Amino acid sequence: MKAVIFDFNGTLFIDHDKHVLAWNQISELLRHKPLTEEELYTKCNGVPNEVIIDYLLENQATPKQKKTYSALKEEYYRDYCLKDPESFHLIAGAYDYFKQLKKAGIPFTIASASIKDNMDFFISSFHLDDYIEPTQIVYDDGSYQNKVAMFLEASTRLNVPIEDCLIYEDSISGIQSAIEANCHNITVVDTTQLGDQYKKYPGVQSVIHDFTEVLYDKSDTQK
Repeated sequence: MKAVIFDFNGTLFIDHDKHVLAWNQISELLRHKPLTEEELYTKCNGVPNEVIIDYLLENQATPKQKKTYSALKEEYYRDYCLKDPESFHLIAGAYDYFKQLKKAGIPFTIASASIKDNMDFFISSFHLDDYIEPTQIVYDDGSYQNKVAMFLEASTRLNVPIEDCLIYEDSISGIQSAIEANCHNITVVDTTQLGDQYKKYPGVQSVIHDFTEVLYDKSDTQK
């Protein structure tokens, strides 16, 4: 391992419920009913905001509506995060792992599908800039075709070939993107409780529940 790339949502920060709440609020606004569990799984997971807006408006959404309601959904999401301070923190062990990577001289960054407003929100709220130079963070600025491209850009910014990077992911779609990017050293943070299902994917070396499990020196962890 010469560098580390972290996915963010669901990997460093557990926030699935906040996205569900925000999308249900948008669904109520646009069609006067919440999303079903099936819709959340088949229409929302890993799907760009504007595609979801178009679905909610029965494929009749205008470009302005897509942009407006996509931005509104993220406003709702950030508000739900702030209203739940008990869960508004990075996953256990994350900061200690950051410190140990820095101590070992191993470069690391984030490759996230979050938009800029959300990433700025995370940087400020979690003080990520104490550990990662913000210009090194890859987020959805509209220029990336998919998460594969984002992983490759992250490795470029770290100046380390993707084959020599360790990627932390939490979703099957993220694992598949890492594999497609030619990363064969993937650790899954099992925040969705799928357990050993992840291990069938080539390149998945281990499955953890939080970052306390990968600390190589537990003596300097935060109390």
